[in-house]
Amino acid sequence: MKKCMFVLLILSLFLTGCWDRRELNELGITLAIGIDKVEDEYQITAQVVVPSEISTKTSTGRSPVTLFQEKGETVYEAFRKITKISPRKIYPGHLRMLVLGEDLAKEGIAKSLDLLSRDWELRSDFFVVIAKDMTAGEVLNVTTTIENIPANKMFSTLKMSEANWAATQGFTLDELITDLTSDGKEAVLTGILVIGEQEMGSSKQNVESISPPARIKYDELAVFKKDKLVGWLTERESRGYNGIVNKVKNSVIAISCPKEGKATIEIIQLHSKMKGKINKGKPKVDINIKVKGNVGEVECQINLNDQETIVELEKKTEKKMKETINLAIKTAQKQYNSDIFGFGEAIHRSNPKEWKKLKESWDEVFPEMLANVKVDVKLEHTETEGNSFLKEVK
Repeated sequence: MKKCMFVLLILSLFLTGCWDRRELNELGITLAIGIDKVEDEYQITAQVVVPSEISTKTSTGRSPVTLFQEKGETVYEAFRKITKISPRKIYPGHLRMLVLGEDLAKEGIAKSLDLLSRDWELRSDFFVVIAKDMTAGEVLNVTTTIENIPANKMFSTLKMSEANWAATQGFTLDELITDLTSDGKEAVLTGILVIGEQEMGSSKQNVESISPPARIKYDELAVFKKDKLVGWLTERESRGYNGIVNKVKNSVIAISCPKEGKATIEIIQLHSKMKGKINKGKPKVDINIKVKGNVGEVECQINLNDQETIVELEKKTEKKMKETINLAIKTAQKQYNSDIFGFGEAIHRSNPKEWKKLKESWDEVFPEMLANVKVDVKLEHTETEGNSFLKEVK
């Protein structure tokens, strides 16, 4: 009997009401948030789902999302002030995208991230990006096709781009904070912007046209020094960065054929390994990159059945990739003096004692340190064709 009473007592603990229960019709489901700095205040833009417009039964053809925007002395205050214009409380539990304005990024992003890092309602799988040459609010004010909810479009496009094109990368808030607080590694974030007629971005015409007047596009990587934006990598440099930090999943690279014309190599696997060392009292890193690829396209007359031709294509791919990686390193060292690759972390892992000596003077040491890059490319397939039919075309 006592045993039964004990079991009932334990079960009763799980049958109590939920102390923080909120009805769904009281929440504004927010899928994207923008943070800008306007003069001395933070401006918050919340992209909130319109429930009736995402239902096939009750949809009237209006926009599936609406924007709420407010300013405050702090991010938290601006969020709460949105209740003055929104009939529902902003709920970020399903957040997909956090967009930070470029002006805010130049000033420093750490303070603006504190609230989001503490909020227990937030999941950790949303992406953080930088609005390039514009405000976050302007980016979130653009309607999109295919994915009718802009936040979902931005999330899916970044996932697709990082999986198939080596110049972009999706960073979560946890990853960003780790880089911002690490010794020996600075942060980067992918840029996002609006191309075309920006003023048409929020109009109904933008989703009714076969070629929308305004589109959201991902751009190159933003370089940070501590928590401040100091500049941008080019697309080529961004590809080099992702190669160094082992973030290339699949991509393509165009190379010159032995005589004339172009060939395109598909990278199907890339593995990068970085090792730090101290050589005669000076830090150095060895970067070894192994690549597997296919011959994806041939716009020249070469014999792909000849092993010497394959070897020559491999060497040309190695050379171009090495040049791209060295260009990214040079830009980070000489132009921005920002260790975005984690060279300092590599030295720390291999020589903790030496790193303690170098850490305080890393800003002076990093721009001059040597990075030895080695790229090894192996081409496995030529897809469904052997030699190109171009040699038959007169």
